[in-house]
Amino acid sequence: MKPEVLATGLCFPEGPRWHDGKLWCSDMHAAQVVTVEADGAVKPVLSVPNAPSGLGWLADGRLLVVSMQDRQLLVWDGETLHPYADLYDLAAFHLNDMVVDGDGRAYVGNFGFDLYQQKKPVPAALIAVEADGAARIAANDMLFPNGAVITPDGSQLIVAETWGARLTAFDRNANGDLRNRRVWGTLADGAVPDGICLDEAGGIWTASPTTNECLRLVEGGKVTHRVSTDQGAFACMLGGKALHILTCSTSDPETCRKKRSGRVEVVEAPYAGAGWP
Repeated sequence: MKPEVLATGLCFPEGPRWHDGKLWCSDMHAAQVVTVEADGAVKPVLSVPNAPSGLGWLADGRLLVVSMQDRQLLVWDGETLHPYADLYDLAAFHLNDMVVDGDGRAYVGNFGFDLYQQKKPVPAALIAVEADGAARIAANDMLFPNGAVITPDGSQLIVAETWGARLTAFDRNANGDLRNRRVWGTLADGAVPDGICLDEAGGIWTASPTTNECLRLVEGGKVTHRVSTDQGAFACMLGGKALHILTCSTSDPETCRKKRSGRVEVVEAPYAGAGWP
């Protein structure tokens, strides 16, 4: 499967979400949240000075935005960006991706170590943030918890452990607590999971920046589909049966700003999206 290029000129697109009939994403190293129209036009929506990543919506329509470098969760009411939850003491390093469930509860990952200085990876926590902004550790000892999905019935959360090269599943209690940790699927041949999304048949698409591809796995780890890209694939999102893949030739912040090689690529998928995000 080969994708078509929909949009170009981005620095480093991440955190794609399909909302109200359009694609939203964080142009991380440009410090902007943008939308991408059906014709590929990129429209800036808001600025996030400390680098945006994961996105999600509360039940009242407000947008939650991960602010990576200062380890904050922000909320946008359509006009103004406000503080929502301070996660500095719960996250070991920069925040990254996030999933928000139907009740407004967010689960936020973080690096755990200074990736940009090539420090040795260390385990990190997955953080749960309630709809009132109260935050707690949901799971410890994760190897770079990154993209995450929640099944349509809300009973399971699956998160990408990037440096573990695996997708890890939890059952969810009614209060959002996680239990019954298990490996949902392991990636092979040098692939690692970054951003992920869930489809209506229970498969998970994961972007793999190390192998320039997007993979669809079923539980147990079997790969059913592959989409090859000519640069690193960092995130993906289903809008109906259209799989949007966010790619860039580099993850270095300075190089990204200069090259603006970030793209949104799109290909038809076998199944429509499901669950959250």
